[in-house]
Amino acid sequence: MANGVERETGLVLFSDDELREMSGVNRGSDHIEVTCGCTSHRYGDAVGRLRVFVNGDLEITCECTPGCQEDKLTPAAFEKHSGRETARKWKNNVWVIDNGKKVPLCKTVLLKYHNEASKHANASHRSNNGRACHRDEFVCCTRCNKERRTKDECRIHHDALADVNWKCAELPYDKITCNDEEERASRRVYRGCTRSPTCQGCTSCVCFGCEICRFSDCSCQTCTDFTRNAKT
Repeated sequence: MANGVERETGLVLFSDDELREMSGVNRGSDHIEVTCGCTSHRYGDAVGRLRVFVNGDLEITCECTPGCQEDKLTPAAFEKHSGRETARKWKNNVWVIDNGKKVPLCKTVLLKYHNEASKHANASHRSNNGRACHRDEFVCCTRCNKERRTKDECRIHHDALADVNWKCAELPYDKITCNDEEERASRRVYRGCTRSPTCQGCTSCVCFGCEICRFSDCSCQTCTDFTRNAKT
């Protein structure tokens, strides 16, 4: 391989010239890795390792503290983990070091294939303003009645809602007990609806059924109906 990482099509992912001034560049067989970070005015810089894969996927391993266990984070999850005050703008808030300066991802070549993948995504999975319809969701613990966030994993959220006895301790990624504080109300109302910031879910901002949020191996009525209708 002469330059960069080859894509499955045989094309080079990124050339040496494109990455020459970026800090911490490592090349794998199907990805490149660079040093990245996100800055909070309160907590300072949270540093991590960003992996950019040939299919456009982005994955961050956080190194904000020596003992941090956060791994394989999406840029949005890394942004939230860093404590960034103006979250939900990860393309602007997550940066890399290029030529000795912090440069937002949106101003680098690193989002090239990620943006390509987004353009080819099924338009039915997006809201009227172009943002993804499948967002961070919340489920309510039956023991303490507090709402918990499930890190925008559609299947996790789906299964949690289907479990009438779901409890905080069952969150797969976060070690949370019923004694922990509930998610801030400001996070719960930030749902991305084009009409109302306090929307609890409507046809303008939420997908009510597609192959991303309905599952053929699930026996619940919503998934069964969707699978049956999809076959007809």
